[in-house]
Amino acid sequence: MFKIDLIAGARPNFMKIGPIHHALQKFADKIQIRVVHTGQHYDQNMSTIFFEQLGLPKPDISLNIGSATHAHQTGKIMMAYEDLIIGDKPDLLLVVGDVNSTMACALVAAKLNVPVGHVEAGLRSFDWEMPEEVNRVVADRVSNFLFTTCDDGDVNLIREGFDTHQIVLVGNTMIDSLFRLLPQAEKSKILKKIGVKPREYVLTTLHRPSNVDNPDDLRQLMQMLVKLSKKMPIVFPVHPRTKNKMIGLEGIKEEDFRNIHLTEPLSYLDFVKCQKEAFLVVTDSGGVQEETSALGVQCLTARENTERPVTITKGTNRLVGTDPDEIYHAAVAVLNGDIKAGIPIPLWDGKAGERIADYIVKNLVNAVTQ
Repeated sequence: MFKIDLIAGARPNFMKIGPIHHALQKFADKIQIRVVHTGQHYDQNMSTIFFEQLGLPKPDISLNIGSATHAHQTGKIMMAYEDLIIGDKPDLLLVVGDVNSTMACALVAAKLNVPVGHVEAGLRSFDWEMPEEVNRVVADRVSNFLFTTCDDGDVNLIREGFDTHQIVLVGNTMIDSLFRLLPQAEKSKILKKIGVKPREYVLTTLHRPSNVDNPDDLRQLMQMLVKLSKKMPIVFPVHPRTKNKMIGLEGIKEEDFRNIHLTEPLSYLDFVKCQKEAFLVVTDSGGVQEETSALGVQCLTARENTERPVTITKGTNRLVGTDPDEIYHAAVAVLNGDIKAGIPIPLWDGKAGERIADYIVKNLVNAVTQ
């Protein structure tokens, strides 16, 4: 049997490995899959129901690393995963995305001569202040197989000197999960629970350090949202990181939030429902940029850069920076009819996981088992 390790470090990673796991199951007579959850991000919502409702693979092994500084967390993941694969070495490691677990496990496997495949390879923000950028570049450099989501990734990798034979354009497994679960998300009652109607609210998510770590910057963003909420109600699922920073923020009064619906972090299905029915999404999340483009929903990204430029060149996303006034004016323009049409992004068709599985079987598994 050809043994493959699939690594997940946080809840969104399961949305990315799910389609790969499902596609590989078709070859169960040849392949043995081990899902390893590093526990990089503890998520109390990741119960049995989470995996059952979303049809995602439950972890075979949990390393239970937990939160820590980047160095401590990365080191703990490397030590735990090294012990695991020394005891039971896989024939291939698949990592996804750009979290610390992605880089840590890729490094361990590379040093133990286990071939590595990186899913979402080639994404670049060119911002070295982002920990994710470091993780992406290192993971790509030690990987044997680079599975890209779009042409942008291919161009970046070729520019960096990678062999074109390593690069495999497959599409976006996150969009695979989105399309598969969309019918379930449509049944969500979250809008009624929150008290908003379809196409009559702005959805907001903010969590990046550049937006929420500095109290002055966060206060200005909150004041901007209060001002925007007078144009259209806002639904704001508050990330734990952002919530902690908002506590005791000077100059922000509870009564200012009359038209802002602050909620706890939403389940995946509820959040997809909120995205699909929003008139506009304002975010600093990479994944949300992708999902809104796939759903055809207007998106403003409150960042100075993005590692997903295809959502701008082909999708419905616009990069508006972090200045609250610029974000506000861009949002009002959309509310007043400045709509970006967008076009379907090539290979974002729900079949990326199948392409990855087919490539692995054709080029790796069959070569070993024949």
